[in-house]
Amino acid sequence: MLPPRHAPTASLALAALGAALLAGCSHLGLRPAALPDGARADVAVLETTDIHSNILGYDYYKLKADPTLGYERTVTLIRQARREFPNTFLFDDGDTIQGSVLADYQALAKPVGCDQELAIYRAMDAVGYDGGTAGNHEFNYGLGFLSQVTGTPMNVDGGLRKRCDGPHFPLVLSNVYSARDGQPIFKPWTVVTKTIEAYTPDGSRIEVPLKVGIIGFTPPPILDWDKQKLEGKVTVSGVVEAARKYLPQLEAEHPDLVVAILHGGLDTHPYTNRMENGGWYLAGVPGIDALLLGHSHTEFPGPHYAGMQDVDAKRGFVRGVPAVMGGFFGKDLGLIKLALVRRDGRWVVDKADSHGEVRPICRPAARGKAPDCVAPDPAIAPLVARVHEAAIAYVNTPIGDTTVRLSSYFADEGNMTALAPINAAQADYVRRELPKTHPELAGVPVLSAAAAFRTGFGGPDDYTDVAPGPLTLRNAADLYFYPNTLAAVKTDGAGVKAWLEQSARRFNRIDPAKAAPQELINPHYVGYNFDQIQGGIAYTIDLTRPAGERITSLTYHGKPVTPDQPFIVATNNYRANGGGHFPGLDGNSIVLASPDGAREILARWIGHKQHLGPGDLEPTSWHFAPLQTRGPVVFEGAAGKQAVAAAAGLTGIRQLADHGDGTATYAIDLSP
Repeated sequence: MLPPRHAPTASLALAALGAALLAGCSHLGLRPAALPDGARADVAVLETTDIHSNILGYDYYKLKADPTLGYERTVTLIRQARREFPNTFLFDDGDTIQGSVLADYQALAKPVGCDQELAIYRAMDAVGYDGGTAGNHEFNYGLGFLSQVTGTPMNVDGGLRKRCDGPHFPLVLSNVYSARDGQPIFKPWTVVTKTIEAYTPDGSRIEVPLKVGIIGFTPPPILDWDKQKLEGKVTVSGVVEAARKYLPQLEAEHPDLVVAILHGGLDTHPYTNRMENGGWYLAGVPGIDALLLGHSHTEFPGPHYAGMQDVDAKRGFVRGVPAVMGGFFGKDLGLIKLALVRRDGRWVVDKADSHGEVRPICRPAARGKAPDCVAPDPAIAPLVARVHEAAIAYVNTPIGDTTVRLSSYFADEGNMTALAPINAAQADYVRRELPKTHPELAGVPVLSAAAAFRTGFGGPDDYTDVAPGPLTLRNAADLYFYPNTLAAVKTDGAGVKAWLEQSARRFNRIDPAKAAPQELINPHYVGYNFDQIQGGIAYTIDLTRPAGERITSLTYHGKPVTPDQPFIVATNNYRANGGGHFPGLDGNSIVLASPDGAREILARWIGHKQHLGPGDLEPTSWHFAPLQTRGPVVFEGAAGKQAVAAAAGLTGIRQLADHGDGTATYAIDLSP
């Protein structure tokens, strides 16, 4: 326990004198007198991550407020934490500038000028940050845009040499380098110094400077995911290699603490320099006192990481290093409480009195009640009001209409209405554009692969649901959630089957003889990697078989697909370049890399069609193999949507239990 914060008056006077002397020494470039061993201080390291430009608690796809997300509510938690802890540092872990309609508006529809600060950074500057790093989605809009909006001149092809208006805090990134000169495109590290309050062993309060070094990392696979925008312009190293390269430089500045800001999660598979989630290995590099994590859109500490080797998923330690990952979309604040004690003339972390924690903006909802969420900070909305209204007007641009409900509520169970327009638009584009550069491929059948991006991961409102009626750009953005570009790959029947086998890992293996309920969905396989392929193809998924052996009855226009049968598959740049680790998809099979965004291609296709009816959308191309089970096969979904399933032809789905928080348990009848 620390001594009381209200020390005697005489001690305060001495403390003030000491602080003045320390400040004077620092100003003169002299080292202050050493603090006595046994001095203590509590420091809270606060983290935001994966905000994805969700500044306000607002759903641009449904055009309504959403109190369960939004940076404006995270700010409320930040201010609360600052009142609780007099000594705080605030850092951002990346995936900040992309991911919402507002972000696309400022990047694509009406790009901000050099003299304009991006809305998310304007909001963050109102709170005051001490530093941050870049996530993988920072690169989605290209290096020119990234250079501009971060205020970072970059010596790269397409980068800006001049400094534009960017965030008023340092961004560090150590593992991405210019292909021109081999230098990091951001500063790899920096040192932030703040005055903190500490207590001497006799209980006296004193203010002293604390030097915190920060070093940043992004996922190495950005070269695959944004290959078209980055290839030949930058190189990337592994996070461990970058840490070993730059930590000695940082340590030469004699920081009191080193905080690693990694846009990545935890993975204990054997390390490679291409590892997407290298946090477990980064924690093993000597010299790191605290680790900030992100990218995985989950919480650490938390049950998702229970049982991982050398990880304390309750107190928030990774290989002995205090760590935190604060959720996504502004739903949470990450916090590491570091208890510092002075030993041998330096600050060290008292790990027994330190921990990481995730503070949510909403408490779990009681049955039948709305979520209990903190109020938004009133300072944020006025800062972005103008661009918020402009983004709403932008997404309300009409493009057509539909008589079909386009929904992803049961995309995992066979309702492809939300995917059929994407697949139709992608295939149409490839059929028109591919012969211009590859006339020899003009006669090869074109298929299309798409995954439902919104399948409930973010809660009961995280689904696509476009009602019959007018269609706007908002609906196109809802159907195609990410700003991917379109790509097409050349493959064969064996490759298509391997693609579908990988997708089918979305499901658990079902034992027909088991009487207890069995979960349909594999929680470790994300929904956006469940590709569903259309274009005259039909296939069956047999859930009784092990992963990798589930695709049966694979046909093209009613005839069995042969292993050597050639196909072109329209997809997105993420998948074509290796995203999701699909067999044969590593960038080498790409025959068309379009500069056009998949979302824009979809919007143009809808605009050309004008009216979407059942005849414009290909029916579902797959089904589960008939299966009689002793016990129920169950899955979680949005409550009260059984009629949606029935209307889509999924008559074997029934709701079992309404959880009272907007979600429900359903059963699916797989019997013949």
